[in-house]
Amino acid sequence: MEILRDCTLFYVCVYLLSSLSVGTKTGYWLFSVTAVDKLDCIHEGDVYIVERLFSSSLVVVVSLSMPQRMNVYHFKKGTEICNYSYSNNILSVRLNRQRLVVCLEESIYIHNIKDMKLLKTLLNTPSNPTGLCALSINHGNSYLAYPGSTTIGEITIYDANNLSTLSLIQAHDSPLAALTFNSSGTKLASASEKGTVIRVFSIPEGQKLFEFRRGMKRYVSISSLSFSADAQFLCASSNTETVHIFKLEQHSPSQEEESPTWSTYVGKMFTAASTYLPTQVSDMMHQDRAFATVRLNMFGLKNICALAAVQKLPRLLVASSDGCLYIYNLDPQDGGECVLVQKHRLFDSGEEQPEMKDGEKNPEDGPAQPPSQTYAATVALPSTPPSTTTLMGYSEDGGAQKGEVIPEHEFAEGPVCLDDENEFPPRKSCRD
Repeated sequence: MEILRDCTLFYVCVYLLSSLSVGTKTGYWLFSVTAVDKLDCIHEGDVYIVERLFSSSLVVVVSLSMPQRMNVYHFKKGTEICNYSYSNNILSVRLNRQRLVVCLEESIYIHNIKDMKLLKTLLNTPSNPTGLCALSINHGNSYLAYPGSTTIGEITIYDANNLSTLSLIQAHDSPLAALTFNSSGTKLASASEKGTVIRVFSIPEGQKLFEFRRGMKRYVSISSLSFSADAQFLCASSNTETVHIFKLEQHSPSQEEESPTWSTYVGKMFTAASTYLPTQVSDMMHQDRAFATVRLNMFGLKNICALAAVQKLPRLLVASSDGCLYIYNLDPQDGGECVLVQKHRLFDSGEEQPEMKDGEKNPEDGPAQPPSQTYAATVALPSTPPSTTTLMGYSEDGGAQKGEVIPEHEFAEGPVCLDDENEFPPRKSCRD
């Protein structure tokens, strides 16, 4: 989702298939979240950006020692598939079954993931020091969203399959802070640096569908947005103690007439009055509030949230820079305050952890799940010399030299599961 850079820096990505990737300044871990009370560490390594292709063994990593170089690995075999070097530091990486996108501060590189061929370079994009971008996981459209301005919240929607710009969305008055697509790539959620309003747009048209108000009292730093798999819910986390979950539903007039209540009556009064009020006030009156919330036992720490089905039940997962993963139950009917059901420490007891604040509770704290040292040793990544290739622009034929990197059958609909015995032979480098 996003990369958070501070002294307790961590990178977290929670996929719909309940795969959790965590990166810190000292390394990265891949976890499997198949049950509430169990967190399995399946791999670890020494990098600070890590992106996994769904549940497959394909992992893209960037290390602190070589921040301009991207390595593609088969992590279970411990073999390198290929690597690319760029002119500046890599800030984020996004991938689906069709495309791999590398974001630098002022340029974006789009690769064909099957053979790692460089298809397009978007040069001189607006300065993007956080590497903010989003790529649809639906490879059928492969929509890419990134900031179109440094002064306002303009979003550029780019078709990474057909390599063309589709639309510009004027989403916010202030610069963007967070972007995310739903699983089908038909909706895009955004938040600005103010962090008070979250908007959802149709893609690729850019029509505003929903507008949610996170709060009015203060500006916050939104650190993540995430849709549920069915796109019925959207969660947002920030540097505050509250995680908000919004429900994406249209309120039809027929529903209101069937169940007239006092709140419905008051709502109609507000709607009628809003036509006579200034636009900013009118917009505020039409913004929906959170359907469900989580009150974290910490303040000022950056958090990454995701909605996923664990053991066939809707759960909210919150990974915090205190080094913990919190799992909450979500009531999809009534919403309200979510209930904490499990807390996991993502690192073993040997890792230095921030001190718990006074009065912080730890209900049903799961046992520490240290990474498997034996397994990690068997997949230690071999050291390879840095690639001499530096990508500067468009490449007609740059790619892997010996055929496909990912076999054709891996691009079918459904979960990706690689044949670890036969796929991904090692490559030395991918050269232009």
